[in-house]
Amino acid sequence: MHKALLLIVIPLLSYGFWLSAEFKGIAAGVSIFLFGMLSLEQGFKAFTGGVLERILQKTTDTSWKSFGFGFLSATLMQSSGLVSVITVSFLSAGLLDLVAGIGIIFGSNLGTTTGAWLIAGLGLKVNIATYAMPLLVFGVLCVFQSGKQLKGVGYILTGLGFLLLGIHYMKESFEHVESTINLSEFAMPGVKGLLTYTAVGIIATIIMQSSHATMLLTITAVSVHQITYNNALALVIGANIGTTVTAIIAAFGANIQGKRLAGAHLLINLCTGIFVLLFIKQFGIAVDIISASLGIAASDNAMKLATFHSLFNLAGIMIFFPFINQQVALLEKLLIEKRPVIFQPKYLDISAMDFPETVVESVRLESIHLYENAIHIILRTFGLRKHDLQKNDDALKQLIGQDNNSVEYNIDAGYEKRIKGLYSAIIAFISQAGFTWAMSQSSKLSWLREANKHLVEAIKDTKHLQKNWIRFRVSRNQAATDEYNKIAYQIVLHIRQIEDFRHDIEDNELPLLSLDALKASIRNDDMQMNRAIETLIRERKITPETGSSLINDSSYMRSIKKNLLKAAETLFLHSDTGAAKAEQQLTLNETEINDVVHTVDTQ
Repeated sequence: MHKALLLIVIPLLSYGFWLSAEFKGIAAGVSIFLFGMLSLEQGFKAFTGGVLERILQKTTDTSWKSFGFGFLSATLMQSSGLVSVITVSFLSAGLLDLVAGIGIIFGSNLGTTTGAWLIAGLGLKVNIATYAMPLLVFGVLCVFQSGKQLKGVGYILTGLGFLLLGIHYMKESFEHVESTINLSEFAMPGVKGLLTYTAVGIIATIIMQSSHATMLLTITAVSVHQITYNNALALVIGANIGTTVTAIIAAFGANIQGKRLAGAHLLINLCTGIFVLLFIKQFGIAVDIISASLGIAASDNAMKLATFHSLFNLAGIMIFFPFINQQVALLEKLLIEKRPVIFQPKYLDISAMDFPETVVESVRLESIHLYENAIHIILRTFGLRKHDLQKNDDALKQLIGQDNNSVEYNIDAGYEKRIKGLYSAIIAFISQAGFTWAMSQSSKLSWLREANKHLVEAIKDTKHLQKNWIRFRVSRNQAATDEYNKIAYQIVLHIRQIEDFRHDIEDNELPLLSLDALKASIRNDDMQMNRAIETLIRERKITPETGSSLINDSSYMRSIKKNLLKAAETLFLHSDTGAAKAEQQLTLNETEINDVVHTVDTQ
């Protein structure tokens, strides 16, 4: 959608630049203004790692405190968008409730009106470009410093500089427009004008993704009599409604609380907009009275527009703020949280508690269920599914090396869906069973608990490995890409070998590849991988930094393989089949395996 809009906007802007130099100046002013807002946002983000969060937690325990925080934050940052992003992130993390979030939205709505006062009171009456230049110079100096907070200060200063410069360019361009084009000819009186210009305000804000920019355009245009005062009022209403669309778009990627907050923002501003449109005459009279009491001249439409903007948001606060709890209840009914599909235990039946043997077998079967899900997550991380294990080695390598396999699988979501509930249920079931039976049964439960722990650790190691695997899958350094594909291939091959071992045991046959051979291969593969990495560094095919990443990630590979094998040993070898018992008797201890690997390595 954004790309399609871009394809439409770019030709229109290009045509506008060719048609009018004044339009070029206005567009440049808006662009500089928006870039200033982005710089401000970037600067304040440098302080969100600690200070802002601590303040947020301490100042949002009541609705009025939340309101105050929203007002101050939006006043300082001149960006309700950044305040909304922070609020949504805290809602998603569970550090804020929806009541506090809505309170912050009310405050940020009022806080953004200070920008209108700044533009109307200072930007149009002073040559603010002279103030912008020093801010830009000092800001850029700070941006080039190494300290994070000093960089943040730099971005804030440059942001303020660009804001002022954008206002200056727009003011200058509109003054030139006044002498060539009379936009007031497009004035529309009455209800038709109100509705039309409200729609224009909404569309302009959606396109520019900034109500500040729409307000700047409106105040600047009305100050040079390019649009009528009544039409400007409608544009302000539209800007306040349109600004909620940004929050709605952002909420698509948020959890249900973020969606509810965006819904609250839309509900508040839309209903306030409708209310103000219905009583626009009364609001106009109120603006005249307030302006007169503040000493604002009756002909100063820019300052009166800033007054109206504040009055609009105050009306929304007075109407809706006392009913925050009712809004929350309504939003919870309208936006119902969809429970994610979470894998449930299949074998943990309470009736199994009657006998020690049935408890152990229930836990073992459920642990195998968890093992299947763990294998699914690990394979999906590398772009594979379990049926791909049946392919031959060359086909498997080719599948891992495909470019489309660099799409990132969400391990956290997979863990929540497939592992967390099962793992918790297994641990709870074992704890409920207790250790009141024979020691052999207690030991088996302990082994099974450890097996589940190994599976969870394997998934965590896979998550650590995933970041660099994705990164180097699209690297220009083919040597690094090949090594990461080898890491993925070795993990997948190890899973296939465990599956073969499992099926042999379940079929009551002695496995073709013994447990000892699998253990030895883990050590042998690790040594070969480290040697290969050292050779690549020595031959300058990869940088030492890439080499250190490979060494770290090869250790994750080793840990994944060891954890999976330990889990498989408990789940499949410690069964009552004849093949399992025979394999147990033939299994070597750790010292014997090390001796075998060392002997092979020295030959």
